[in-house]
Amino acid sequence: MDFPVPLFRRRRENSPTMKAALTLLLLLATAHAEHRGRPYVRDKVCQEFKALGKEDFRTLTIIANSRKFSNATFEEISHLVGEIVSLAETCCAEGADPSCYDAGSSALSAKSCSKDSPFPGHPGTARCCTQEGLEQKLCLAALQHPPQQLPRYLQPSNEELCQAFKKDPKDFADRFLHEYASSYGQAPLPVLLGSSRTFLSMVSTCCISPAPTACFLKEKLERKTLSLLTLMSNRVCSRFTAYGKDKVTFSYLTSLAQKMPSASFEDLFPLAEDAAEVFSECCDSVAEDCMQKKLSEHTAKACSTLSAQGERFADCCQGKNLMQNYFCISALPPAPAPKLPEAQKPLNEQLCGEEGARHAERYLFELARRHTDVPDAFFSKLYDTSVKVRGECCSTKDTSACLDGKRQRMGEELPRFLAKASQLCGQYNEFTFLDFKKRLRESLTQMMPEASPELLGQLVEQRADFASTCCSPNSPPLYCTSKVSSELGETCDGGSCLLG
Repeated sequence: MDFPVPLFRRRRENSPTMKAALTLLLLLATAHAEHRGRPYVRDKVCQEFKALGKEDFRTLTIIANSRKFSNATFEEISHLVGEIVSLAETCCAEGADPSCYDAGSSALSAKSCSKDSPFPGHPGTARCCTQEGLEQKLCLAALQHPPQQLPRYLQPSNEELCQAFKKDPKDFADRFLHEYASSYGQAPLPVLLGSSRTFLSMVSTCCISPAPTACFLKEKLERKTLSLLTLMSNRVCSRFTAYGKDKVTFSYLTSLAQKMPSASFEDLFPLAEDAAEVFSECCDSVAEDCMQKKLSEHTAKACSTLSAQGERFADCCQGKNLMQNYFCISALPPAPAPKLPEAQKPLNEQLCGEEGARHAERYLFELARRHTDVPDAFFSKLYDTSVKVRGECCSTKDTSACLDGKRQRMGEELPRFLAKASQLCGQYNEFTFLDFKKRLRESLTQMMPEASPELLGQLVEQRADFASTCCSPNSPPLYCTSKVSSELGETCDGGSCLLG
């Protein structure tokens, strides 16, 4: 018994077929190729359909559209994939009318615009459907769901995997590809494809093995690096997409500062810039080993710089497998905050000078190494504030007056903001979840003695949900940044936190 997905079973990732598949995956998932003309799209799709075969083409179409419409149901993706594959099969056949593909894709657009469309829903569909012809198709093709903030895929037990596999191998593979690609759609395509292939290979091998438990143990150990790379690259590329290169540099900088607060800004900032460059080059790359190769090179630089400065980093850097070393460094928890003198605040002329952004980042770096239990979501808020303040004040005629006005609001804002974040996340990380919620309720009861038990219960659940999601160093960036203000009030929104 085997999966009808030969791409994942019999071809090496570095084969020309795999490279063609990656190109096709991008073609299917974007509208950019339409600008080269409809014959180009038809010819390219048909070329790859014939090279890959129907099943591989279908598999890649599932992945492409599950990444693109990450919130769609399996049934919606199945409908769309069935139509796309049928269109390619019909219009790429020998003797097919040259207008077949264009007519078929127009029919697909019309079906997308129908009231009872079975395809993935999108708020922008109605706007696209007011257009006609090529413009409508381009508009529809450009639609995509935002990536999932929290991956929803949970791997079933070995027994559950085999039960579903034996019941219907093809349906099992399709559902897995949909859930996996929609959950980890920010991972680079080659990483996602490789991880999917090895997982399906593992299931189809072990579920017919005379010793399934031993087989799964062996196979999971063999694919551990690729599995972790999928998880980690999805996280870092999600953050890169949400933050952009400058902000992700700062995010990586504060993470390193909290893992090794004894290291200097001069040591850590170049490493943060190097990491951001890796993400910039590899998150959207179809080069098969880009992420593995570049992350390994980055890890070698980090180990060379930091091993001599801290035992924990030295321990992570002992192994010969640089990817495993990277995973080890990434998993290091923040170190205890050292006792350091108060961070030096930037001067007005420094903030608005040529190196203003660097001075602001240096100050926030100093705060991060003094408050190692305050996670990324909170420092992201401070970073946004710093950009806002510099944008407002550095372009005014009287820069000093603007910045001095911001400083007047300083008071206790920054200490209060950091204290709230430190208390919430410190308690979440220190206590069991039940004890954490108990302490939350006690704290809220003291703050709101008139509140009803029902309201207190709602607030406890809301704050506990926030902490469980956003107190992690790997918290979803967009979700948590937006939640910081609502949970901690508008602290620091006026910009005075940056100014100290």
